[in-house]
Amino acid sequence: MSGLSDAPLAQVPAAAPRSGKALGLIFATIFLDLLGVGILVPVIPFLVRQFDSDALMVGLLALVFSAAQFVCAPALGVFSDRYGRRPVLLLSLLGTALGYFLFGMAGSLLVLFVGRLIDGATGGNISTAQAYIADITPPQDRAKNFGLVGAAFGLGFIVGPALGGLLANISLAAPAYAAGSLSLLTVAFSYFYLPESIAPEARRAARIRFTDVNPLTQCLAATRRPELLPLLSAIFFLNFAFSGLQTNFAVYTFDKLGMGPEANAMVFAYIGLIAVLMQTVVIRRLTVRYSDRALAAAGLGLMATGFLATALAYDGPTLYLAATLTPMGSGLTTPTLTSMLSREVSSREQGWILGASQSFASLARIAGPVWAGLVYDYISQGAPYWTGSLWLVVTLLLLLFAARPEAAAGKSPSSAQPVERPEN
Repeated sequence: MSGLSDAPLAQVPAAAPRSGKALGLIFATIFLDLLGVGILVPVIPFLVRQFDSDALMVGLLALVFSAAQFVCAPALGVFSDRYGRRPVLLLSLLGTALGYFLFGMAGSLLVLFVGRLIDGATGGNISTAQAYIADITPPQDRAKNFGLVGAAFGLGFIVGPALGGLLANISLAAPAYAAGSLSLLTVAFSYFYLPESIAPEARRAARIRFTDVNPLTQCLAATRRPELLPLLSAIFFLNFAFSGLQTNFAVYTFDKLGMGPEANAMVFAYIGLIAVLMQTVVIRRLTVRYSDRALAAAGLGLMATGFLATALAYDGPTLYLAATLTPMGSGLTTPTLTSMLSREVSSREQGWILGASQSFASLARIAGPVWAGLVYDYISQGAPYWTGSLWLVVTLLLLLFAARPEAAAGKSPSSAQPVERPEN
């Protein structure tokens, strides 16, 4: 890992990454990565259906990815605090590429599961990118710059699913090979052009202990701060609901509306377009006028409405209405929750706390797809979505009543104290 961090451009002055150029470079890196994700999303259920037709099996595939990510994300976060964001990002992207190639050559369910296991174990791409953005952004600007992750996600889901749907006409394996190739391209781009965001003197100096990379210990330590617990709980419930939609959506639209890979690709592209508009235009204007907490609450309300509309959709237009509300809400909620969390910790622990939050999200993504698959198979086709709406309402209540407003904290974002770490 240290060898990677010694590569060209790895060591840059602490002030260098604060330029718009660095934000543009990390945006390009995230976009290329999520373009690969977008290519594969509309065909994963159909890849699984070659071997098993149950909706639950699609959920179990997502469970394996999230379980591996839960175990490994804290370690990647701590390593990024100690050795830098760049080498961890490169390692994560290589693991993603390997996972995609295994998907393409899969001749059995077992190989599909192994591919997801490898991708999950090295899946620190997004949390490391968020830590990178936190490194180079003043606290007051983090919500709008965290929106870059959502914007890259949206662009990836405009181009990626459409490309994946077209490639599926060649074979179901073609999108997987294309996604793997894009991941390798992202590795090359990041290696040669992406500078390190955290200078050596600003990195974690203490040696890494087992308790620092134990996901259960990490999660418990993060919840010892009362102001963090509601935010982490909100992240958990948000991801619980959303992961059920992500993994089940193509199954739902195929069974209820007869939509295949290409039609699903168009819906995902539309969702991506709305997400890009929210993250590049709307969120940047609203953060100037409203608090992160108010925007997150409004976003959760929109998402809950979008989920309910998905459950009630009976044709293309009603489905697209739901596909408008959900990304609008996500565009408000995701960057503001991340901003609120990052502002509570010191600069040397951004990777650590964002890794811990990734563990909470991974736990939710373990349970969420299984829940969605079970209620889909045994209750109704719309059950993953109307129950998802209920989970989002729970998240909204947590944010409104359990979390304290920033003004009541009695401190500025820059004065946040380090998160208490577990002792041996």
